[in-house]
Amino acid sequence: MSLAKNIEFLRHLPKLNGTSTFGDVGRNLRPNLSSPLVESAGFGSNPGDLRMFSFVPDQRQKAPALVVVLHGCGQTAASYDLGAGWSTLAKCYGFALLMPQQQPCNNVNGCFNWFNPEDTARQRGEACSIRQMIAHMVGDIGIDPHRIFVTGLSAGGAMTSVMLATYPEVFAGGAVIAGLPFGVATNVREALSGMFQSPSRPAGELGDLVRNASNHKGPWPKLSVWHGSADRTVNPANANEIVKQWLDVHDLPSVPMSEATVDGYPRQVWWNEEGETIIESYTITDMAHGTPLGTADNDERYGAQGAFLIEAGISSSHHIANFFGLTEWVRPPKAAAASKASKEIAKMIPVLAPPASVPDLAAVLWPRTTLNRRAEPPHQPRRGGIDVGAVITRALTAAGLMK
Repeated sequence: MSLAKNIEFLRHLPKLNGTSTFGDVGRNLRPNLSSPLVESAGFGSNPGDLRMFSFVPDQRQKAPALVVVLHGCGQTAASYDLGAGWSTLAKCYGFALLMPQQQPCNNVNGCFNWFNPEDTARQRGEACSIRQMIAHMVGDIGIDPHRIFVTGLSAGGAMTSVMLATYPEVFAGGAVIAGLPFGVATNVREALSGMFQSPSRPAGELGDLVRNASNHKGPWPKLSVWHGSADRTVNPANANEIVKQWLDVHDLPSVPMSEATVDGYPRQVWWNEEGETIIESYTITDMAHGTPLGTADNDERYGAQGAFLIEAGISSSHHIANFFGLTEWVRPPKAAAASKASKEIAKMIPVLAPPASVPDLAAVLWPRTTLNRRAEPPHQPRRGGIDVGAVITRALTAAGLMK
């Protein structure tokens, strides 16, 4: 990432409650840009002393899904949302978003403490705080309790592993980007060893770490794993260890059931007896440490390139949302039709009087590119009046509000 691109990224960082989301570097660079995230307090006892930010789109399902997004070191909820584009996806597909944020008093680098036993057990520390945030949103927003997901980058990815292991009954699925397996570190020394060396462990040992983290007996969350092959911050071998851990938990074979190329990158897949994809793993060839960005299948771009947010020609956020089953929802057709009808009627209102000045309404309601009109017979006089009721009826019918 060039210095110029990093400065450009910082220039676009939003503000929350008047405070720069990236320290003094971003102060007053874009004072008119605000984050869609809203901070909430009083969501629980908050033993991990985290901050809670969320986004709930105006148009959403009656019982929307919830995606918990955990930022990486040196990032904030708003900066990672800007970079990865999650609130844009939430607005597009009607799900709710929860973005916990670390505080400097807990970790000077702004990392979630994924290696600290006091923060990685049920009912304790940061893991418990995140669980309380989820419970608050389920009760306050009416979240579908069967469609709660979690994803994160780097330390946030490792914390994603923590949440899936300690509260597996809460999550339907998760996605780890450049993270680590659950339980491989209990102090800073072990954390650094896992990040840089990633020693291989037996699958059964890794699986036991998850199984022993709770009394849960299944079903277990599904998992998507993403890692750059040129990552020098978190050893790419960690992706294999994460996959190995959860294959053992799901009692699936080590050999992929399917291998293909998606947007130019290798993807491995494992599915269950019902044919549902349970584990997938993406290797982003030659990519360094970060979240891969690119154009999604719908030709839209989500997020903005910056530090640890890397243009790679593949939109990990959109693929993850699709893996979670969140990209099938569309806005209610009645609302869209009503909006279309109001626009058509608004077009007609200025031309209802006097009749002699009325334009060609067929050209207004149906563009000439889709209309095959017969030429009028020669010398046939044009009608001097308009059936306004018929015109409005045609407009409502075209909008789908009448048959």
